[in-house]
Amino acid sequence: MTAMHEFKADLFKTLGHPVRLRILELLRSGEKTVTELQQDLTIEASSVSQQLAVMRSHQLVEARKLGTNVFYTVRDVLVFELLDIARKIFENRVESMKMVLDQDGTGD
Repeated sequence: MTAMHEFKADLFKTLGHPVRLRILELLRSGEKTVTELQQDLTIEASSVSQQLAVMRSHQLVEARKLGTNVFYTVRDVLVFELLDIARKIFENRVESMKMVLDQDGTGD
C-alpha cells in the first residue's frame, strides 16, 4: 500500500462520522465557535469538541483563538468538493432506486 492509499483511507475514516460531516457542512459558511456549532447540532458541547479534536488531529479543521473564543474553520476548501460529490453519488443512488421501483410497478 502506498502513502497515498493510506492518506485516502485515513481521510475517509475521519469523514466517516455523521457529526463530523455535519460540522464540515456548517463550517462551509465560515468559521464558527464550539457554542455556535453545538447550538446548530443540538448536541453536547463536549461531543462537538471531541469531534473537532479528531478533525484537528487529521488537519481537516484549524482553530483560531480570539479572547476566550476559539473559532474553527476548514483548512482546505477542497473538502467541500468531496462532500458535494458524495451528495451527487447519493442522489444518483436514490434516482436508481426510484427507477427500479417504477419498473417494478411498486413506485405508484
